[in-house]
Amino acid sequence: QVKLEESGGGLAQPGGSLTLSCAASGTVDSFYNMGWYRQAPGKERELVATLTSGGSPYYSKDVKGRFTITNGYAWATVTLRMNDLKSEDTAIYYCTLKTLSDIDYWGQGTQVTVSS
Repeated sequence: QVKLEESGGGLAQPGGSLTLSCAASGTVDSFYNMGWYRQAPGKERELVATLTSGGSPYYSKDVKGRFTITNGYAWATVTLRMNDLKSEDTAIYYCTLKTLSDIDYWGQGTQVTVSS
């Protein structure tokens, strides 16, 4: 069983920055990728960014150029640096991990609010 713990959400002003972190615990010998999804009120959950265990990133077009996903210092950790935040980035952000067996694990979510 894998557990994902997120941290770093909160309130930011438009144009500001926040960093989210996620750490996986449990049986995590190997995995395909880790990443982030988000869900805004009244909208479907959408992909934000992913990073393979080999270090290849993917970004949605809405965040490319503003967000950066990187590996954390420890195995199976990932951070999401969010710059130039916009009100439309307001959402609950969920950390995910996809195993080599194509099983998806999800964190509980962390709220990001962008408001002046």
